[in-house]
Amino acid sequence: MRIAMIAAMANNRVIGKDNKMPWHLPEDLKHFKAMTLGKPVVMGRKTFESIGRPLPGRHNIVITRQNDYQPEGVSCVNSFEAAKELVSDCEEIVVIGGGQLYKEILPLADTLYLTFIELTVDGDTFFPEWDDGSWTLTEKVVEINESQLQYSFNTLVK
Repeated sequence: MRIAMIAAMANNRVIGKDNKMPWHLPEDLKHFKAMTLGKPVVMGRKTFESIGRPLPGRHNIVITRQNDYQPEGVSCVNSFEAAKELVSDCEEIVVIGGGQLYKEILPLADTLYLTFIELTVDGDTFFPEWDDGSWTLTEKVVEINESQLQYSFNTLVK
């Protein structure tokens, strides 16, 4: 099973502030949907609560230490290993956040789907640093939206 991570980040690796994304980029949301639809997605409890509902068309798995936490429409587990066991027959499992889960899973990941947004913003949640020497960029698509914001969709593999 391939372990992938997907995230959008600003130049300073910011991915969030106050449990929200500090930008509005509909193109990235479409990309996120295209990359995760039909796949199991794994997230921390705070990320799930910031989304507010299960993501349709995906097996939603929430990692939490709260044993009594069981929102409707998601599977709750207490570890990434337990999440992998739930979907052991899948080709790829996608970690969608948040910051602590990214940090924990990055050493295990095979694939990174990263959107780099050309701006610097204030934030309280960051994507962890990674060793460029361990990853190969296999795809990069650079775009500029109608607001003249430049961003790129990048795929990196180990």
